[in-house]
Amino acid sequence: MNFFSFFAKFSWVDWLGLSWFLICWFGYERLVEKGWKGHTTLLAEGHRLRLEWARELLTRENRIVDCALVSNLVSSVSFYANTSIYIIAGLFATLGALDRFMDTAAELQFSHSYSREAMELKLVLLITVFVVAYFKFTWALRQFNVLSIITGAVPQKEADPDQLERYAQKHAAANTCAGDDFNRGIRAYYFGMAVLGWMLSPWLFIIATSVIVFVQARREFDSPVLRALREIDVIKHG
Repeated sequence: MNFFSFFAKFSWVDWLGLSWFLICWFGYERLVEKGWKGHTTLLAEGHRLRLEWARELLTRENRIVDCALVSNLVSSVSFYANTSIYIIAGLFATLGALDRFMDTAAELQFSHSYSREAMELKLVLLITVFVVAYFKFTWALRQFNVLSIITGAVPQKEADPDQLERYAQKHAAANTCAGDDFNRGIRAYYFGMAVLGWMLSPWLFIIATSVIVFVQARREFDSPVLRALREIDVIKHG
């Protein structure tokens, strides 16, 4: 099969949807991580709170609560990493039963007809999305393990103030890096839902991608939890 015959298996709407999907996924990630001018993001607020947590940790004699919190973070990421493996295995199983899957999808009123090769490519794309999620979660897991080591290595509160601040910065930085990769893994899950829509219709693919970006942007830039944190800061410093 040459390139042009493969290209012809998809309509212009399919290619538009795929391009829009890639732009939204990678573009949104850059937008969130760099921040929107004049707007506080939930990501930035999370780092500030992690730094406050690290500074409070250094003032405590007993740090059992902090260790329990780190352990809870590790458990959450482990759950998603394990779930990603099951999803990937299920998608590979779907590849083996693709004909039955196509027959089921074709019975839906709004389903779009595709060749077997086209459906295989879509499944491969979906598998790739969840493989990316798996790698993000496992990398976040390793970083949270580093965070647990930093938590165990923090000096006593009687240490030099400059040393304590350096450890607080290290703790917050490791926590934020791990949290960011965890968020990237969750984001891959969301965009994986959009690829599922492509199995039925390219227009559904475009709509699902747009809705997912809108929902995630609202949560990042104007969610109730972010507004609550801002209001608490205003009261605290007002």
